[in-house]
Amino acid sequence: MTTEYLAPETTGTASIELAIGGMTCASCAARIEKRLNKMEGVTATVNYATEKAKVVFDPAVTSADLVAEVEKAGYSATVPQPPSTDRDAAAGAEPEDEQSRALAALRTRLIVSAILSVPVIAMAMIPALQFTNWQWLSLTLAAPVIVWAGLPFHKATWANLKHGAATMDTLITIGTGSAFLWSLYALFFGTAGKPGMTHPFSLTIGRTDGAANIYLEVAAGVITFVLAGRYFEQRSKRRAGAAMRALFELGPRRSRCSAAVSRPAFRQRNSRSATCSLCDRERRSPPTARSSRADQRWTCRC
Repeated sequence: MTTEYLAPETTGTASIELAIGGMTCASCAARIEKRLNKMEGVTATVNYATEKAKVVFDPAVTSADLVAEVEKAGYSATVPQPPSTDRDAAAGAEPEDEQSRALAALRTRLIVSAILSVPVIAMAMIPALQFTNWQWLSLTLAAPVIVWAGLPFHKATWANLKHGAATMDTLITIGTGSAFLWSLYALFFGTAGKPGMTHPFSLTIGRTDGAANIYLEVAAGVITFVLAGRYFEQRSKRRAGAAMRALFELGPRRSRCSAAVSRPAFRQRNSRSATCSLCDRERRSPPTARSSRADQRWTCRC
């Protein structure tokens, strides 16, 4: 199978693909894209699913400037290393080891969070399980979930706040943090920490000062469910990426590039030869060519 590529006309611009880190929702991609497009001579498109940013920029702008602009928005950006083989370049292969480690770390947080959260939610919702001093066991189980399992959310919130931005992570941190801090107040300074305290099941709102109520199950449950959603999302993205790479592997090993001498795919050496910009090999025009110099075409099987 032979594929023909026609090189684009010279536009005086360069392009690059950046690997973006720290995005947690589609609004993050929109924020990065908006920030990059504010730069003079830069046109950017950010894809949240692939965590890539395709940027077309003037030669006066450097890749370091683009990375710095992304970091100012509270995210990370790296320039991918050149692929080792042509097949990797065509497939756009991503670092499998890094993705596997990130997914494994997220799975560990989810499993630990679920194991600790289920008893907390059960004790808060079922009065029969509320033994003496059950609230202190609930605090012991919920604290690691809120502090450790929810650490990625809290880090993202802090990074965004430093740049005056708010994301879904901000809502998670505010919601779970408020529930946790109020529960600490009720346990240590209210009446919720007294032995024998119970949470009766009710569908109505009681008129109390709230000092006898704790909401540890809310904070732990929210973090666990959000972690579950992100884990399944990351796993789906990884599988989709693997499927795309498998499709690219089915592509042809060799291709044919063809372009007019007035286009940048070939650098003309003289009236009868030109150098291919892809493989840097000299190619000569066919003896049967009768077209003018401007329309003469060179071919290279590289």
